Amino acid sequence: MPPLESARAAWFEAQVKPHEPLLRAWLRSRFPSAHDVDDIVQEAYLRLLRLRPDAALRSPKAFLFTVARNLALDQLRRRTAGGEVALATETGVHASDEDVATAEAERGREIELLREAIDALPGRCREIFRLRKVDGLSQAEIAARLSISEHTVSAQLTIGFHKCAEYVIGRAAWRRRGP
Repeated sequence: MPPLESARAAWFEAQVKPHEPLLRAWLRSRFPSAHDVDDIVQEAYLRLLRLRPDAALRSPKAFLFTVARNLALDQLRRRTAGGEVALATETGVHASDEDVATAEAERGREIELLREAIDALPGRCREIFRLRKVDGLSQAEIAARLSISEHTVSAQLTIGFHKCAEYVIGRAAWRRRGP
């Protein structure tokens, strides 16, 4: 890992590092065919540390686990999309079709839930959110395209993010309880 300035190092040690044992156990239980948990954890740390120093994370633990989950799913997809046979021969370990199907089905449900959340946003907020998160436009480009201030774009993105998070969390809880 690259050296960190002391404030970030202290933050990392206090807010992120304590979750490592739980993260490793969670990865092993959730992705038993993941062949290198160490690589996933290290890459998740790097992605977390690459955030802007002033990026305020409400929950570093949630961000860390989400990044690690996505990395593990990517690893499963790569192994399934052509490299699985060679990898299985080299390591003696491979993802079963059931593991991959389960991961893909879960990913599909997550994407559909996110689509529903975005569709539930108010019109202008939904438009700005899609332009930024789907089309990849910068805030300045969105502001120019819609003839609004960058501050308005930023505010609408924040509102959109929070409303999407509330929707996803609410729907996930509802699905766990059952209809």
